[in-house]
Amino acid sequence: MATIPVGGLIPVATDTAADVVVRNAKVYTADPALPHADAVAIRNGRVTAVGDDADMAPLIGPRTRVVDALGRRVVPGLNDAHLHVIRGGLNYVLELRWDGVPSLRQGLAMLREQAGRTPKGQWVRVVGGWTADQFAERRLPTVAELNAAAPDTPVFLLHLYQSAILNRAALQAAGFTKDTPDPKGGQIVRGRDGEPTGLLLAAPSAMLLYSTLAKAPLLEGADKKTSTLHFLRELNRFGLTSAIDAAGGFQNFPDNYGTVTELAKEGRLSLRIAYHLFPQTPGQEIADLKRWIEMVRPGDGDEWLRLNGAGENLTWAAADFENFTEPRPQLGSYEAEFEEAVHLLSANGWGFRLHATYDETIRRDLAVFEKLAAQGLFPAGNRWLFDHAETVTPESLDRIAALGGALSIQNRLSFQGEAFVRRYGAAAAEQAPPVRAMLERGLTVGAGTDATRVSSYNPWVALHWLVSGKTVGDLTIHSPANRVDRETALALYTQGGAKLTGEEDVKGILRQGYYGDLAILSDDFFTVPEQDIPHIESLLTVVGGRIVYATGEYEGLDEELPAISPQWSPVAHFGGYQATVKPSISGARQAELLGQAVAESEQHRQWRAARGFIPEERTEIFDTCFVL
Repeated sequence: MATIPVGGLIPVATDTAADVVVRNAKVYTADPALPHADAVAIRNGRVTAVGDDADMAPLIGPRTRVVDALGRRVVPGLNDAHLHVIRGGLNYVLELRWDGVPSLRQGLAMLREQAGRTPKGQWVRVVGGWTADQFAERRLPTVAELNAAAPDTPVFLLHLYQSAILNRAALQAAGFTKDTPDPKGGQIVRGRDGEPTGLLLAAPSAMLLYSTLAKAPLLEGADKKTSTLHFLRELNRFGLTSAIDAAGGFQNFPDNYGTVTELAKEGRLSLRIAYHLFPQTPGQEIADLKRWIEMVRPGDGDEWLRLNGAGENLTWAAADFENFTEPRPQLGSYEAEFEEAVHLLSANGWGFRLHATYDETIRRDLAVFEKLAAQGLFPAGNRWLFDHAETVTPESLDRIAALGGALSIQNRLSFQGEAFVRRYGAAAAEQAPPVRAMLERGLTVGAGTDATRVSSYNPWVALHWLVSGKTVGDLTIHSPANRVDRETALALYTQGGAKLTGEEDVKGILRQGYYGDLAILSDDFFTVPEQDIPHIESLLTVVGGRIVYATGEYEGLDEELPAISPQWSPVAHFGGYQATVKPSISGARQAELLGQAVAESEQHRQWRAARGFIPEERTEIFDTCFVL
């Protein structure tokens, strides 16, 4: 049993007893003063001691939960610096996730099965977390395949920022006809008869894709809470304990923030969230920002849910698009309104983040900042950062550093690297984004995923990209000079995010007084073969001393969640991220491990039978595959 005192840790009566002690571990603390330890104690949500097992003895009380890590690696809780967690939570149980699915054949089989249980009026939607390059077939599904898999149920597949594929039923449900005009920045692909074929293209704007998705039914009432709780649990599955929500399109304030706000008040969040506010209506951005400044201030909230600033858009005209199958968008004049927004925020103590894929956009934004800085109006002590920055240049990085800015990078090229190479070439991809150049200038850099509509929310896929420079399709895009070591990558995913929210003195390190956030990993991140990094998961995740995720030997120690609702939810049947066998395990090795598992199972059966827990007789296995 993993939670009883063992190894001489005898409960003592003490007023300083820990709530949780993790012992017998390989603890990576990220604290230069004590980088490695064997045990961690947590009390009242904070780390109270880090050391060896003997150091924990005085902290063991009758109610202390002692967790034996069984020699596994423990790391500080991960922090995704750019995740659309609020929007993702409101939709999670409605979505069929192809994250991690290794073949299109498997994906279509899942889709076909889900269509059979989806009630009339609902859609099957596959929204982000996958790319055709991850499939063995290396291709997208066809409209004909979607029609065959789901002849009567609407199916919507979002593929990156590039396209969406709809079956016949979805075209009808969305109201697309021969007479539907193409929106600005988007294309409805048509056949020779003028009718929509089912393919929608971002050309280059993804608004056509997102506005079509918005026509699908949404969750109501308590189901929104249930969906969010299960999404947070899924994030905890990978060792995530914090995230910075980057807001995004179709996420209105305060309406769409109500669910996480209620859960925070009830003490039911299992992930710390720092959120941003994003004006939704073109032409109304300044009015929205003024209204929000009167309602809330950055820092409002607590350690579980707090406002971090504005963005990732301040004005719609200043946002570029990241569809690498299309040419870089040519933005019109936007500086006047953008300057007004930046000045307004700076004068009122608001930091912000800015979506900027291309250096051309970054240079124009920096010119506005430098103009305000010359007048003493920027940054006025406020935190600000650029998001994405795939093509930022050394000159622009120097200007960002001079203005005290920061960066948040995401592994979007894990999923779009092949498209980027085809458009801009392998040489450009080597430095997209230039992670090492950012760090060499001493810039604050946080790492994340930009999940859920494009990249997967699995942080270990992003950490693999940082270390290996490879896409999920196994294409090497980053040069060795632009890759980072594992310790640096982990720091970007822990301390980096904490700095972007001004919480570096309480988060990202396992040190006395810091938040009690940690994960016991399935595999040692520092020694596991490089190709196995994306397959790492957490076996036990602790946030503020609460065990919020537990599996394997620790199964049942986490908090109970309500049953997934609605019952036909894809997540209820398939789960979220689809885990697969680690690449380092060859076919022969898999067979060997299977044989070991069978032998261990038989030993365990004999042990239980000898003690009277089960009948002595062995149960015969009946398998119809072997019946002649």
